Amino acid sequence: QVQLVESGGGLVQAGASLRLSCAASGRTFSRRGMGWFRQAPGKEREFVTAISGSGYDTSYADSVKGRFTISRDNAKNTAYLQMNSLRPEDTAVYYCAASYSSGAYYTSTRRESDYEYWGQGTQVTVSS
Repeated sequence: QVQLVESGGGLVQAGASLRLSCAASGRTFSRRGMGWFRQAPGKEREFVTAISGSGYDTSYADSVKGRFTISRDNAKNTAYLQMNSLRPEDTAVYYCAASYSSGAYYTSTRRESDYEYWGQGTQVTVSS
């Protein structure tokens, strides 16, 4: 069983930065790929970024490439999402997710079906 707790969300102006954290419980964190997804009001949840369990492979949605950076610290059982140059369209609830322990160690995945555990979400609001 893995529990994920996101933190770091808030209200910022366009152009600002935020850093989200996702703290995981359990002993299998380093074997699991981690992903960040977001859901804006009235829209479906969408992929943002992911990192493999090894930390060597990452992937990004085109809408955030060059602005967002995913990272992880396996010693701290924590994944991070650094968000720079935020835009109003980045406003959403951001969720972190942990993949099934048997997958995504070498290659990150953007498929929701590959993720076994989800956090409760943290709100990010970007004003114009």
